[in-house]
Amino acid sequence: MQNQEALMEDGEMESAMSIPTLECDDWAKFGDDDIMQQQSAIQAEEAKKVLFVGDKEPLSTLAAEYQSGSSIMIEKIKVLDEHYAAIRRTRGDGNCFFRSFMFSYLEYILQSQDQEEVERIRANIEKCRKTLQSLGYAEFTFEDFFTLFLEQLECVIQGKETSISHDELVLRSRDQSISDYIVMFFRFVTSGEIRRRSEFFEPFILGLTSTTVEQFCKSSVEPMGEESDHVHITALSDALGVSVRVLYLDRSSCESGGVSVNHHDFIPVAGELPNASVLSPTNKPFITLLYRPGHYDIMYPK
Repeated sequence: MQNQEALMEDGEMESAMSIPTLECDDWAKFGDDDIMQQQSAIQAEEAKKVLFVGDKEPLSTLAAEYQSGSSIMIEKIKVLDEHYAAIRRTRGDGNCFFRSFMFSYLEYILQSQDQEEVERIRANIEKCRKTLQSLGYAEFTFEDFFTLFLEQLECVIQGKETSISHDELVLRSRDQSISDYIVMFFRFVTSGEIRRRSEFFEPFILGLTSTTVEQFCKSSVEPMGEESDHVHITALSDALGVSVRVLYLDRSSCESGGVSVNHHDFIPVAGELPNASVLSPTNKPFITLLYRPGHYDIMYPK
């Protein structure tokens, strides 16, 4: 980088040199909370520059992010490139899992026109509604979110006056008034499932935090912007009966020294939902997400 002083006029140089610099001891005045709050503010500002749901991109764009970084990551992206054609990024605002799930599911229905699947998930959504009611939720707290998702589900079925194109689906997914409401729909469904099966989820929650199931749902599931982990994915998958494959892109290596990309298939509990058979014709989940620490994006198999 060129010397900044060489780029300044004399007057500018004098002004720049008069700006006081922080001594090392001054950093001690900033507490951990101050620093974390500042980092969060920067991350939130950066996130706003990214669309809620981006365009499809070749995996070469993912590889470009790590060109000057870990060689293991580069090798793992090459492995991904053998099986996956594209990536669709989502905004890293803490809602990326739910937003990725939303778009990927509606895109599948739009492209497959699987009417049987539409009827199946409608039935499960009604069960989710009754679950929330039985748990004491006032209907007005969640009804608008349920209604909006069902409207979007109806719109991706073709041959109707309300039918939309793929381009319109992308636009709606980027519209905050629609996208955020659907995220909240998924958050309520997830929370209801965790509360309904609290004995099952409690050990997993205690492994993450010292809070109760109810506190976890109130603080880490229902609020917008809270990140998702395996508890959220399991609960949403089970509640709606939708299988999800998550690919893990990290720096871990195989014991044999080779390179592979681990994945986990979240398959709905058959005992809970006998009609949960949402798999692609190849018996793989049709929703595939890429997980990097703290973030999910959508992946497209070849």
